[in-house]
Amino acid sequence: MRQHISFSELKIWNECAFKHKLVYIDGVKEFKGSEHTAFGTAMHYVCENIFDQSNDFSTMFQQKFLEELTLLKQDNVPLKKPLIESMRQQGENIISFILPAVKKTFSSFEVVSVEEELYIPLDDGRNFKGFIDLVLKVDDTYHIIDWKTCSWGWDARRKADRMTTYQLTLYKHFFAKKHNIDPDNIETHFALLKRTAKSNNVEIFNVSSGAKKTENAVKLLEKALYNIKNSVYVKNRLSCTSGYGCEFYKTKYCM
Repeated sequence: MRQHISFSELKIWNECAFKHKLVYIDGVKEFKGSEHTAFGTAMHYVCENIFDQSNDFSTMFQQKFLEELTLLKQDNVPLKKPLIESMRQQGENIISFILPAVKKTFSSFEVVSVEEELYIPLDDGRNFKGFIDLVLKVDDTYHIIDWKTCSWGWDARRKADRMTTYQLTLYKHFFAKKHNIDPDNIETHFALLKRTAKSNNVEIFNVSSGAKKTENAVKLLEKALYNIKNSVYVKNRLSCTSGYGCEFYKTKYCM
């Protein structure tokens, strides 16, 4: 039995239990990454270091982006040069807005942690594992922030999407447990890093994570753990072609 479960794993299980089996039980990996994942990793790396103003963030981004692209090439992932060149410029543009956006949103703040690890025991003997991108403190309130790279931004539906926001809800829940903090003193936020937006290239917005929503998120996690433990791997055919589609659709792994 795996010793932990992450939000990413929970999200895949919720999408399709059979896909979860392929990825986490059988160890099958079809998707190796793309220009978008390389860009996201490079931008997250910059954000991890954004409070150290001695850094050359432009060089930091370009080097990390190149490292990630090199790994993709080694895995024989086809890359689009025009897209890569656009991303190089877009990344440079976003960098200058990150810290000003944080300061504008939170004004006077204390940096509590960057890339804080969660590894919290669950009732079934496993642990919930995750990394919180950024935790700030303003007066007596803790603010959990998760960086997300995207194209032009998110619409209202995406911002309110249950599974998307459950990530922050669970991070808040387990952060509170880890530090014995009243959940009422914790707020959660997504910070969008927008590649193609004409303005507002860094958007930080609050996500509601109240008691009822937390209860529902924890119940979903418990349901997943129960089904995984009992090897219940039902295919969700509705997820085969929805959204971005499934990389296993019509392959030898899932016909």
